[in-house]
Amino acid sequence: MTITIPYAPRRVFVPFHMRTQRYGVGVAHRRCGKTVACVNELIKLAALNTRQGAAPGRYVYVAPFLNQAKDTAWSYLKHFAAPLLLKPPNESELYVELRPFGARVRIYGADNADRLRGGYLDHVILDEYADMAPSIWPLIIRPMLADYKGGATFIGTPKGRNAFFDIYEKAANDPEWFRFFLPASRTGIISASELAAARRDMTPEEFEQEFECSFDAAIKGAYYGREIAEAEREGRIGVVPRAEGYPVHSAWDLGKGQNMPVWCFQIVGQEIRVIDFIEDYSATIERMSQTLTDRGYMGTDFVPHDAKAPELSTGRTRVETLIRCGRNPKVVADHKVMDGINATRLTFPRMWFNLATTGPGIEAVRQYRADYDEKKKTFLDAPRHDWASHPADALRYLSMGWREQINVENKKPQEISKGLGQLTYAELHDLDDTAPSREGRV
Repeated sequence: MTITIPYAPRRVFVPFHMRTQRYGVGVAHRRCGKTVACVNELIKLAALNTRQGAAPGRYVYVAPFLNQAKDTAWSYLKHFAAPLLLKPPNESELYVELRPFGARVRIYGADNADRLRGGYLDHVILDEYADMAPSIWPLIIRPMLADYKGGATFIGTPKGRNAFFDIYEKAANDPEWFRFFLPASRTGIISASELAAARRDMTPEEFEQEFECSFDAAIKGAYYGREIAEAEREGRIGVVPRAEGYPVHSAWDLGKGQNMPVWCFQIVGQEIRVIDFIEDYSATIERMSQTLTDRGYMGTDFVPHDAKAPELSTGRTRVETLIRCGRNPKVVADHKVMDGINATRLTFPRMWFNLATTGPGIEAVRQYRADYDEKKKTFLDAPRHDWASHPADALRYLSMGWREQINVENKKPQEISKGLGQLTYAELHDLDDTAPSREGRV
């Protein structure tokens, strides 16, 4: 039986459709047509799957946000799969079932990746993987491919040297991987005049990232890009062992599940040594508390201001829950987010990170950026809320709380004044609610 679908691949994607490798990774410029190509790749694979019975083929397209996937990939999927449909598309669950054997192609968003859990997959497309939490691949997606030796494709535009870059680099010398690189200057898809116009309207960094697929271009709107780059140049991101005889404190963002990251750090003289970052997808306060206790991290636990609010399920505050778990919670003074971001920028020069144990957290902080209004073409005075927000929020609580802790641990007042000597009392008040005045200088 021959069925023709209304898709003619662009020349640059023909090798992608013809590959035989289990895995693929591709870097493609804006308006290259990668979403259309990826959706049709899933349709092709699903239609050719001959497995029947209780385990028909399962194929998934994942975008960073479900609404984003619905606006683009879902309409493409319904259009191109129309000649193969067994039944009308399921509009509520966003999937289609295809002839001849009922293989299913479904749309998901990485903003609720836990919905993927519990099943098997034959192939998954991770579109704009640079905007997703890096842990989605090893903790959720990869185990789902084991049943039928399923495959995966990572594709997108660069957002710095993050997990997407790591996968692209790894694929270079692995025979199981197919790798392709499609900058606008090579594909010919966008005319030279349009590229010239885009170059005039965009910053050089924006153009290099979006059209020339540069992994080294600065991330647009990143709050801590300069601070992380400086830390890397100065060798403050590398090997930072735990200092004996000093307590290990923690800074929490008290969300639920994957939204409960914790930074673990020590204050040694004027240095903040960040020795661990913990992010458990099935975490509860009790489970995270036990993890910290098992690792011997028994210092102060800095938590956000809303930890004092009672939870409907238990009637207890999260502070009370932490105390019941044997922890030592300290509520960080309530503050505006931008004040906390500025405090984190001021604190960064003191921070040293142990890369082996804090790498995912560092990458999240690197990706943390201001939200952007596409209509007004301007950055908003608020962060973009995505997978990077929660680790960055936890680091903000570290930055807001450590100065109070240094007063407890350091016995020499002159060392304290030396560490805070460049701050006004107004600035200190924003960082520490114990500041006695808002006038003068330290």
